Formats: sequence, structure tokens, C-alpha cells
Amino acid sequence: MTTAEIQTPKGTMKVEFFEKDAPNTVANFVKLAKDGFYNGLTFHRVIPDFVVQGGCPNGTGAGGPGYSIDCELDGDNQYHDRGVLSMAHAGRNTGGSQFFICHSRKNTAHLDRNHTVFGKVVEGLDIIDQINQGDTMDQVIIHES
Repeated sequence: MTTAEIQTPKGTMKVEFFEKDAPNTVANFVKLAKDGFYNGLTFHRVIPDFVVQGGCPNGTGAGGPGYSIDCELDGDNQYHDRGVLSMAHAGRNTGGSQFFICHSRKNTAHLDRNHTVFGKVVEGLDIIDQINQGDTMDQVIIHES
């Protein structure tokens, strides 16, 4: 099982990935994290009771890794509940490095099977509520077992 720690000034969120449901999306995130891509990037978009979004190298929401990946929407875990990690995109099959973490299920049901869910915060859920726009991901550490 592959897991990650997203370390922020507010604390650490521990993530379990949905490798069975979104293997390519997980592999992409893991590769970027291992390469240090996310280290120091900001959460450039924070919408209360909706999502915190990060992974844009220029901090505007318009950047990415220089390539796109396909959406993976057919797995069992494609529901945007509290703590879920999902790929941001500008239209189907245009994701890359930007991802968001859901605050709650209340305003996210319309994202189900439109954005690829690829993991979930299993420890540090309270950190999601503390993140403000401009806060950084100090480091993303991958653990493989």
C-alpha cells in the first residue's frame, strides 16, 4: 500500500491512495511527489465548505507539469466525501499536477465521476479546515510498503 504525508505549516495530513480505482492518477501523483514537484507549492484556491486546491507550480491555478493525464472515473471510490483527494482539471482528460481535498460531502456530489478521486486523508482531517489560500505544502513524502 502506498501512502503519503502532506506536510504543511498547519500540520501533516496522512493520505491513503486508491490504487485499485485510479492506478495511473496515483502513479502520477507519487512520481511528482518523489521528484519534489509539490514541495513549497501553495494551496492557491481555498473555498470554505468546498475544497482546498494546490499543485500549480506558478500558484495561479493555470500551471501544471507540462503534460495531461486521462481521468479514471469507473472505480468504486469515485465519491467526493470529506478528506478525499481528487484531480483538478480544465475539462475531461486535462489533469496533471493540480489536486483538491474536499471539506465535506455537502457541496461536492456534482464532482462524482467528473473528477478522478485517487485517495483520502485518513489522519489530520482537521488540517483541511485550517488551510488558508497561500499556505504551502512544505513537503509531500511518499511511503511504499
